[in-house]
Amino acid sequence: MSEQEEPTSPAGEVAPAGKTTAAEKPAGKAALAEKPADKAALTEKPADKAGEKPADKAAEKPAGKAAEPRRRFGFFGGRAKPAAPAPAIPAPRTGEPPTKTGKPAETGKPTTETDKPAAESDKPADGPGKPATKDGKPKPGQRPPGAPPDPWTVFAAIPEQPPGRIRRGLRAAGRSLIHEYPLATYASVLLAVLMTWPTLRYPLNTLPQDLADPARQAWQIAWGGNVLIADPVQLWQSNAYFPLVNTYAYGDSLLGYTPFALLGDGPVAAVLRYNLLFVAAHALLALGAYALVRQLGARPTGAAVAAVAFAYAPWRLAQEGHLDIVSAGAIPLALAMLARGHGWSLRYGMRPKHRSAGWAAAGWMVATWQITLGFALGIPFAYVLGLILVALEIAGLIHRVRRPEHKLLDRFLRAPVKPLLGWQLMATNTIGASLFLAVGMVIAVPYLRQPDSPTRLQEIDFFSPPLQSLLIGPAESGIWGAAHETPRASLGWPAEMSLLPGFALYALALAGLAFSVWKLRHRMMLMVAVTLAVVLTLGTNYLGGHYTYLPLFGHFPAAFDQRIPGRLMLWVTLLLAILAAGAVDDFVRRARHLAAQRVPPWPGPWLRLAMLTPLLLVAVEGWNNTAHPTVPQQPAAMRTVNGPMLVLPTAELSDQTVQLWSTSKFEQLANGGGRFAAARQAELRSRVASFPDAGSIEYLRSIGVGTVLLLRDQVDGTSWERAGDIPVDALNIQREDLPDAVVFRLG
Repeated sequence: MSEQEEPTSPAGEVAPAGKTTAAEKPAGKAALAEKPADKAALTEKPADKAGEKPADKAAEKPAGKAAEPRRRFGFFGGRAKPAAPAPAIPAPRTGEPPTKTGKPAETGKPTTETDKPAAESDKPADGPGKPATKDGKPKPGQRPPGAPPDPWTVFAAIPEQPPGRIRRGLRAAGRSLIHEYPLATYASVLLAVLMTWPTLRYPLNTLPQDLADPARQAWQIAWGGNVLIADPVQLWQSNAYFPLVNTYAYGDSLLGYTPFALLGDGPVAAVLRYNLLFVAAHALLALGAYALVRQLGARPTGAAVAAVAFAYAPWRLAQEGHLDIVSAGAIPLALAMLARGHGWSLRYGMRPKHRSAGWAAAGWMVATWQITLGFALGIPFAYVLGLILVALEIAGLIHRVRRPEHKLLDRFLRAPVKPLLGWQLMATNTIGASLFLAVGMVIAVPYLRQPDSPTRLQEIDFFSPPLQSLLIGPAESGIWGAAHETPRASLGWPAEMSLLPGFALYALALAGLAFSVWKLRHRMMLMVAVTLAVVLTLGTNYLGGHYTYLPLFGHFPAAFDQRIPGRLMLWVTLLLAILAAGAVDDFVRRARHLAAQRVPPWPGPWLRLAMLTPLLLVAVEGWNNTAHPTVPQQPAAMRTVNGPMLVLPTAELSDQTVQLWSTSKFEQLANGGGRFAAARQAELRSRVASFPDAGSIEYLRSIGVGTVLLLRDQVDGTSWERAGDIPVDALNIQREDLPDAVVFRLG
């Protein structure tokens, strides 16, 4: 059979494609051995048109290969193209969309299967005369020899590189900045700036509420930073109230703020520092309450309502002049950390998998820092921590007794296989409680050395608020100040007896008793705790205090500042806020279930507004109307005259401003304001009322005061109004006139 003839079967049918007869196989092999196929014949393309046919079939096929079979009917009635193995599909070029078969479209050529050129399928994959595989089929994706590499494979071959340490660190830092608690911190700071406005409007020149206690506490913080660098041993021997000792223990020391006093000096820096800490203390109040309620199991909306209600309760506005009372945010924050460390939640109970000794240790450290701010809030907080430790011991005892053994003695004596807390948490609690007590006892030493007040119990009775005070707002309240002016006038000491926590908070807490995410027994426990806290807040107005307030706080000396029972309103507010959070959380849950039935399932504008209404109500009730008086400018003589000295005029309120002025040099002053050492300061003011005369000069010399500074612009209307014009030659003292003061040197 010649190569020009088409092989057919005996029946006249076309032989199957790719197969040869037995007689043709040797000839094919001999042809391959004798001579390679002609390259020109292999590379020659057939006619593109379906109707045209190459003249010589042998010129198209390489030697040794069987003739391609011929079908009787083509796709359109003509002869079909010879079948060939499918070549590798090249990647499409940029800007050329792929066709249906996955091949890139070529410009000016048809892309359908019927119009495809026959020559494209006749090209071998591995070049002329070199089949890719034994059966002549090309390897998938293989390019002819000498062809440039496919540029798209460069991109496909590049593996994805894992991020480096710097990139991973930046990503982690970025995620940490948008976590729930960083966002809560930003919101707390922003809300604190708004709710305490205009504190930061003129932070260098004004103080919130008045110039009495804020000025003295600004001096206290500055003194702590100064002595920490100069001579830490003399911490408690401040420059005021000369020549008395341990005078830094006159009032809550605010030692926890000492590190902030290392920046800046002088009265202007002290005022700025106080205002910044004042705003930060409000932010910490909200953040601490939010963390605690979230840890107890409430959702963010309920926790936000509880945080705002706790931080900006109306009764707090009467305490804006006491930074030690405002600085209570570490209390709920420490409780939140301790609860997180012990894996406890009010909603879910004890969860051992969530325990963390690190969080428990952090909670004890924050609690210790709170005790360094003062004992007015620190001592009640210590009682609460002690109650928590007792509850843990009782729970551990119950866990030990509830063993499956039958003998009661074995169940009691033998330790359980899995203790309630574990040795790490038990060790952390032991060390943390010991540290808390040790720091508190060290700070308490100078307070115990102060003379006790003989009228301490009478003062507790005087400051004990009546029950109706829980419904009366302070004068500093922007909402209830003017409205409650008449009932407030009936109180013995309105500044410490206006104890309204907010009517919105009352309503939400009552609603929390009816429906809440907290369990019923937990709601009852919270209500009992609220009742006990209210009883303690009333002081001696409930059963005379003999079985409530006095056994817990009546035995402390006057220096520990437990004379004002109304400050326990902090705990009443916190417990009410937890109850309110349960009601708000349940309301949000019901609103979401209602929204899930909508199409699309998303709350509408009115439903969203209803979910935020409790937050708006508690925020509006906390709006302040606090005064921000301007701090008198420091006299230039205060920066040049050395002590020990007495500044005239002297009074209980103005002396606290003098203490603030002394932060430039911290010269020793006989001045000292407030209720501290009241008898001694009263004696001093009475003995120098006629200065300059022989009796007052002799008295000042006897207590070691060698210089008297008379401020001309401050003496109008006082007994020292003409003291700067009296001749002093006969008194054996020296006088120096300065532009703003007169300096008397007693020798």
